[in-house]
Amino acid sequence: MTAAPMAYAGGSPVYTGTFSNDALQGYDAVAYFKQGEAVEGSKDFSTDYNGAEWKFSSQANLDAFLETPDKYAPQYGGYCAWAAAQGKTAKGDAKHWRIVDNKLYLNYNADIQSKWDKDRSAFITKADAKWPDLIK
Repeated sequence: MTAAPMAYAGGSPVYTGTFSNDALQGYDAVAYFKQGEAVEGSKDFSTDYNGAEWKFSSQANLDAFLETPDKYAPQYGGYCAWAAAQGKTAKGDAKHWRIVDNKLYLNYNADIQSKWDKDRSAFITKADAKWPDLIK
């Protein structure tokens, strides 16, 4: 199943860092929802999606992602949600995450996440409005 491509910034639809092609720094996108924690994925259970390699901890999680990738892929392509609200792009760290309204959001680090946590809904509203301009 092929899904519509996500919006992108900086030439990449998914944040992968400079020296990697791994989405979520190799963590399992589905595990955030099913296990409630950041779980490292494996090359044994991987797929390419939107120009990045996505790794999963099990075949079941890979299959769930393949069925509905937009359900599990992080918002803003895995870039920092707080930065997107500021009209900028910055790396999203797979260890600094939250699920809000069944959507996965990443932040740059613990300090930024603390700022973001103070008014998540307002930051999400701002980021949703600014994200289209960040991808042009």
